[in-house]
Amino acid sequence: MSKAAAVSHTHRDDEGSRIGMWLFLFTELILFGGMFIVYAVYRFKHFDEFRIAGAELDVFIGTLNTLILLTSSWTVVMSIAAIRRGKKILSMSLLSATIVLAFFFLVNKYFEWSHKIAHGIYPKSPELMKKPAGEILYFGLYYMMTGLHALHVIIGMIILGFMLVFIARNVINQDSFVKLEAGGLYWHLVDIIWIFLFPLFYLIH
Repeated sequence: MSKAAAVSHTHRDDEGSRIGMWLFLFTELILFGGMFIVYAVYRFKHFDEFRIAGAELDVFIGTLNTLILLTSSWTVVMSIAAIRRGKKILSMSLLSATIVLAFFFLVNKYFEWSHKIAHGIYPKSPELMKKPAGEILYFGLYYMMTGLHALHVIIGMIILGFMLVFIARNVINQDSFVKLEAGGLYWHLVDIIWIFLFPLFYLIH
């Protein structure tokens, strides 16, 4: 009886962790959802200027980063599947690949931002302030929203790094992997947000 109660208690803890993570992810969706609404309103008011500003972004880099993040979501899923089958080394390898892919995403974003900054296109820059109001708003939203997303990528890398340590120390294993699932959910959120950012800034002209 006591053993059954202990199992039930563990199950409730796992369920509570999952619910807590979903609630946290919901607050993140509200944050970015509000930004998407702001973007939509300003785009409606400054349609032509948003279109002109959007044409200045590098679609190739945006597409490459999209492929990188989609691949990283797959490696996270496969890492969870591997640990559930008791394949610790494979799970760690796939999780490491996810972190490496995230790093490449940030490197691409760094070069993209650096290129824009080198041309004087950054918030409050003299070059940007010469442009029409709609273009100023576009690049302001671009830096704010992609910058906040990049911050989430960094946080996600840190979380997945801890998951990697937990797997190495057998804190996460075949019988206890809810932490890795939670980390995977956070990473999927990061990817989903980018899936919305990519067309808004790079494709809709």
